[in-house]
Amino acid sequence: MAIYSQCFPRFCFHQMMFSRPPKTPFILKHSLSSSPHLNQSPHPPQFGIMFDIDGVIVRGKKVLPFSPGAFQRLVDSQGRFRVPTVFVTNAGNSLRQTKADQLSDWLNVQVTEDQVVMSHSPLKMFTKYHNRHVLVTGQGPVAEIAANLGFTNITTISQLRHAFPSLDVVDHKRRRTAPCSFETYFPRIEAVVLFGEPIRWETPLQLLIDVLTTQGLPCQAPKTVPYPHIPILACNMDLQWMAEAVLPRFGHGAFLTCLENLYQKITGHDLVYSALIGKPSEITYRHSEHMLQAAAKKIGLDQPVQSIYCIGDNVCTDIFGANLYHKQLSKLASEEVSTHQTPLAASRSFEHLMGPDESKFKPEAKRCYSILVETGVYSFEDRASLNWNHSPRDFLPVEEKLLEPSFLVPNVSDAVDLILQREDFH
Repeated sequence: MAIYSQCFPRFCFHQMMFSRPPKTPFILKHSLSSSPHLNQSPHPPQFGIMFDIDGVIVRGKKVLPFSPGAFQRLVDSQGRFRVPTVFVTNAGNSLRQTKADQLSDWLNVQVTEDQVVMSHSPLKMFTKYHNRHVLVTGQGPVAEIAANLGFTNITTISQLRHAFPSLDVVDHKRRRTAPCSFETYFPRIEAVVLFGEPIRWETPLQLLIDVLTTQGLPCQAPKTVPYPHIPILACNMDLQWMAEAVLPRFGHGAFLTCLENLYQKITGHDLVYSALIGKPSEITYRHSEHMLQAAAKKIGLDQPVQSIYCIGDNVCTDIFGANLYHKQLSKLASEEVSTHQTPLAASRSFEHLMGPDESKFKPEAKRCYSILVETGVYSFEDRASLNWNHSPRDFLPVEEKLLEPSFLVPNVSDAVDLILQREDFH
């Protein structure tokens, strides 16, 4: 990809793992950060920025010191965004408005719900699943999140556990052997929605396997394991994420790995996702671009964003996903779109999932740059220990060139400076 050579010769990736000069990854012609509210640029921006949150703006609940100042350079003296900006996170345990309120408090700028893309946000477009009886997992107000996305018939893991008390037996203290009198009347689960990592993994793992191996009716033991299983929509594929601890923590990708391997071990079949949502899925980047183009119109731009800059801390999700989207944009520009897809690849296909509605979300950008920061999962000092197998199962094997960032910078403030200088936007 041509965008790599501007900052990293291809050989450096293999030999030095994201090599950069010892002091700074780029040289500024003049200081941008000295003036928080810059003068109006003589030309409107033709670019937009997608920010990851965890490991870029915050670590856990701690705001990184570079973050507030970086965003002051993206707003005018009235606090209004001058540059199309959206926040794309793999978190899925809250509503978009809740996350927008948090960002507003953290950054001292007004962030609206329309600027936030959660890992589950694209599910709002998958209307063919909205009237099905769905089982949802994760933390936080998962039933409210599902309803906000358009789902109308929702059951949580907790509700399923109470309906079938004899299924959850790992924790002896929570065992309830007496069956529920309504078990046989329980409506069949028609699809599964995985929002994020749950709290007690053994309970959802057991109940999910029960639902998948009984076609959604865990009150009946099948004579043979049905396959294919009912649809699974999974959000957030991060194997690890960075909070306050010095080491990365398990993410939803770790839970999905457990579920995939348990299902394969028990049934002999691969677990197949009907949709994989969240970074690095191209579906999420297509949806995020749609939101970014809407943000451009909202600030008065009459031309679509041409260049997208994606800032993240995780090579296997943020960087990989941005580079995959750049690859997709390049193929669309040259009309090289493949119609042949394996079942695993179909889980990432916007066209496969959206059908006729796909035309409403046609990309308008021409290119997508990936910017890796060193304040989260990735650390320059630990670069030699990077493991490409951390990428989600359905994305393996990975082309190593797709894991190479367009740019490597120490933090989000330097990332913003780099973008503004490249675009000559002051």
